Amino acid sequence: MAVEIIMPKNSMTMEEGKIIRWLKETGDAVAFEEPIMEIETEKISMECEAPASGILLAKYYGDGDTVPVLTVLGYISQAGEKVPEKTSGASRKNTQEQASAAADMGPHKEKIDFGTVQKNTEKYDFDIAFIGGGPAGYSGAIKAARLGAKTILFERDKLGGTCLNRDCIPAKAYLKSAECLLSIRKSGDLGIDLKGEAEANLSKIYQRKENVIQNLRNSVARLMKSNSVTVINADAALGGNHEINAGGTLYSAGKIILCSGSRPGLPPIKGIEHPDVLTSDAILEMREMPERLCIIGGGIIGCELGCAFRAFGSAVIILEALPHILPGMDDSVVNAIGKSLTGLGIDIKTGIKVQRIEDMDGKPSVVTESGAFPCDKVLIATGRVPDLSCLGILKDKIKPDRAFVAVNDRMETSINGIYAAEDVNGKLMLAHAASRMAEIAAENALGADRACNLKDTPSCLYTIPEAACVGLTETEAREQYGNDIVTGQAAFSANARALASGEPEGFVRVIAGKQYGELLGVHITGTAATEMIALPAALMSCEITVYEVVNDIIHAHPAYGEVFLEACAAALRTVL
Repeated sequence: MAVEIIMPKNSMTMEEGKIIRWLKETGDAVAFEEPIMEIETEKISMECEAPASGILLAKYYGDGDTVPVLTVLGYISQAGEKVPEKTSGASRKNTQEQASAAADMGPHKEKIDFGTVQKNTEKYDFDIAFIGGGPAGYSGAIKAARLGAKTILFERDKLGGTCLNRDCIPAKAYLKSAECLLSIRKSGDLGIDLKGEAEANLSKIYQRKENVIQNLRNSVARLMKSNSVTVINADAALGGNHEINAGGTLYSAGKIILCSGSRPGLPPIKGIEHPDVLTSDAILEMREMPERLCIIGGGIIGCELGCAFRAFGSAVIILEALPHILPGMDDSVVNAIGKSLTGLGIDIKTGIKVQRIEDMDGKPSVVTESGAFPCDKVLIATGRVPDLSCLGILKDKIKPDRAFVAVNDRMETSINGIYAAEDVNGKLMLAHAASRMAEIAAENALGADRACNLKDTPSCLYTIPEAACVGLTETEAREQYGNDIVTGQAAFSANARALASGEPEGFVRVIAGKQYGELLGVHITGTAATEMIALPAALMSCEITVYEVVNDIIHAHPAYGEVFLEACAAALRTVL
């Protein structure tokens, strides 16, 4: 019996794939799951495996052909067997109906054909230009290049931007060292006897962090090269509606996407210029451990770095002007993480305002309305502000939105053909959101009409234990839905995997609509919270209800993820 070879559909939004090359010729013998061709999708290049063993009897498309998903590309069978002839459309039964239905389920119906990308190189040097080489810049540039656009990217410093070089990734490397250290210290609870005291070596931790950064930076550079993206290492700014001034040279592009990111915000505190007052960028460059660290700001940055340095041995105090730490997170998470940080020995003071920073025998002292806090280093962790230096001569012409650049839901600014993604537009200052914004901006700049929906974007906190959330907090849900919501909560302390691993701390809290059971928000604290949040985020994006989570989806056991299942069951009042 002849077996069809079809163009696979590897994602909800994939509509077509390109055959890079066949690895087998007609008449060749093939084995089940043996690679028979290479294809290119909107995201990756990959090998496709044979769906059966036999002889490759027919190939209906050749190298370089772009084919809709689920189209029959050929047949594998036994020698001499007859196979259907190629039809003008897909020959697989109901293929087109299936593809149409799948497209209707996706977030957008339009597609950009590689042959219909809006070209601008007859008039300009490049079809599209990106200012900034962070997650938004390099993700958007790769997207544009793979859509067939001649692409250029400008980066003043190093590829990877703030996230890779100075913030997200370096901080997570430090936190992994902190997690390992804390695990060693409590290994006796797991029956492990250690001789001697485990200590942090900041110099070695720093070097490991640098190795991780360099490895990832090299990977980004290889991606730029393999996708034929021109990279210019220079400070760049707009020189007109289609011009970029970089290092004294003027470049032109049909469309421009601003991805200049952000920088640490410095509050107007007298004495902040003290040499031992550091930003989140600078503190990760230290080679010696501060004995006393005072952190001004109890948001995500302050809590994460405070957690790391406390584990390393520093005495840490966090000063937060608001009534509680972690503004914007659900109250249940705020309370749980606050207790965890306090349990680590971090002194948290909320509702306290810093008046000034004084010098005391060469060391800083943070003076507040409640007293002074002498220390060795001060970390300013009061948030980040957009870097608008990329606006250049158009800084007074591009419409602002508070301190950010105003954009519509297509990521386009008030000037036609200029887009803004990442922290510069203030929509959602997260690296993964930045990448999505830039990719959508690139598609729209090249002819698509796609709105950017960030509603189900997860947010992660990499303290010890972790926390993560997606969707509405309970307060926000009650403001929007009143009493038409249900909540459910389940603890890791009742989870077999968590108990076996010695990680019983934390919970999953679910907020759902009362009438239909739609997931409105999920909040997690505990080990692997930042990994677990991917499933609730995906389910919310697909509009899955708590009824389906409980009744239709089989969850692995033993696994941390079962706590999410139990929280959904608790919302339905059917928890075990």
